[in-house]
Amino acid sequence: MTGANLLPLYPLAGVVRCFEPGQELPEHVSGDSPAVFVMTDLRQQVAYTIEPHATIGEALQHMKSAGVRLLFVVNGDKDIVGLITTTDILGEKPVRFHNEQRQRYEEILVRDIMTPHSHLEALDMNDVLRASVRDIVATLQASGRRHALVLDRASADGRPGIRGIFSASQIGRQLGEAIDTTEVATTFAEVEMALNG
Repeated sequence: MTGANLLPLYPLAGVVRCFEPGQELPEHVSGDSPAVFVMTDLRQQVAYTIEPHATIGEALQHMKSAGVRLLFVVNGDKDIVGLITTTDILGEKPVRFHNEQRQRYEEILVRDIMTPHSHLEALDMNDVLRASVRDIVATLQASGRRHALVLDRASADGRPGIRGIFSASQIGRQLGEAIDTTEVATTFAEVEMALNG
């Protein structure tokens, strides 16, 4: 090719590693900061996943190793079929499942206690781009959730995809204050379940 400059090649000296995706969020934010300053962007961070047939013990170990509190549950095609959190695993769901199914704790599978795809909700990326940190905190508190997913309808393959995650713990670290998100029952069935234990 004419007009091209040849770049020099250098020998690799010593131990060399590959870069991995990483996102650097601002250490400190305010309520007025843009919401994207507290969103884990899955274009820049690895989305941690697990398969539905894994045990909840395996899921918890995977979370500990990865330093996360939420895993996407995916099928063989990598489609999201649900999600599972540390609260799901360490809370009452395994106890309830054990009592109903008489299955030992170490036999309980992710699919047995995960939140299925049909029960998941997400914020829209276009709304997030116009939102502040204060808006996200208020949304988490009003919904009683520790996490919120962000759906991007403009993915490269034309299919909508989960673009990001908001975590009350992460936002709290960046704000320098704890974010209280008491769980809120949103359906009559949830209200009845909460009342009847």
